[in-house]
Amino acid sequence: MSVRVGYFPHNNSLFVLRHTGILERRLPDVTWVDLRTLPQGEQPDPRSGLPTVHSDQLFADGGYDVIGTGFTPPITALGAGRDVVYLGVSGPRTENGRLVVRADSPIREVADLRGRRVGIAHGSWQTTLLLFALDQVGLTWADVEPVNTGADAAQLFLDGAIDAWTGSYPELDRVEAETGVRTLVRTEGLFSHPSLWFTRRDFAENHRAELAAVVESLQESDRWITENPRAAAEFFVADAESRGVAADLDAWERALRNRPFGVHPVDEAFLAEQQRAADLLAANGLLPRAVDVRGAVLPWVDDLVAGTVPA
Repeated sequence: MSVRVGYFPHNNSLFVLRHTGILERRLPDVTWVDLRTLPQGEQPDPRSGLPTVHSDQLFADGGYDVIGTGFTPPITALGAGRDVVYLGVSGPRTENGRLVVRADSPIREVADLRGRRVGIAHGSWQTTLLLFALDQVGLTWADVEPVNTGADAAQLFLDGAIDAWTGSYPELDRVEAETGVRTLVRTEGLFSHPSLWFTRRDFAENHRAELAAVVESLQESDRWITENPRAAAEFFVADAESRGVAADLDAWERALRNRPFGVHPVDEAFLAEQQRAADLLAANGLLPRAVDVRGAVLPWVDDLVAGTVPA
């Protein structure tokens, strides 16, 4: 069978792996599926629901068998009743983004966000970061107006269409070059913000050799990114430009240099953070049910990943 691997630029590791040919040396029969070309499904109101496209496509004809995302999508999958399994997790990416306002904003602290428009890529790690920040000061999701910014986030922030933004690099580079910003919440100390990878339970159990090939290839490709960040950045710039979007090679190189690469087994610290996020998402009406994230752990998968981590 052809193993279907999903990818999109926001999971840097899989996006680069798509372009290196490393996986094909281990799995000649691999099909790459660009998440951006698939049906995106109905976009829920960001005040009351979460998009489920990442996990939906794990179970759809024409979708994929493995995907990598940010922090929130596997929780969303579990909340939707999907039988998913954690494959692995990156190190903390706390330098990748933060919650910001414009330098001249009257908003001085998170408590001032009450009633304000806050831009997020809804359903991503940005949703969790904002929720953690609100909870820390006793606010709930209902106390702010979340705005799903999509690809227009930087421009919406620069135009003043949103009052605050959970921005990330390299988009923050553009904003910081054009205007002053003030940080409301740094990611470090609040949220570990890792990348992670997950799959269906049936795929994991029935295709262990193929899953091992994907993990080993991710490890090799991630080592290549660490050693060749500028060459890796060229893949992202070329993709953006092919879509008519301006992209800066230096900004992408800086972003990649500041990110941890490598796949690690899930551990108790990660699971505790996932569970906290899941509980808050459910309590704030963004999940249809409470979930136990530890149900998505397969010990042998952790052992497989641990065996690929360099000494």
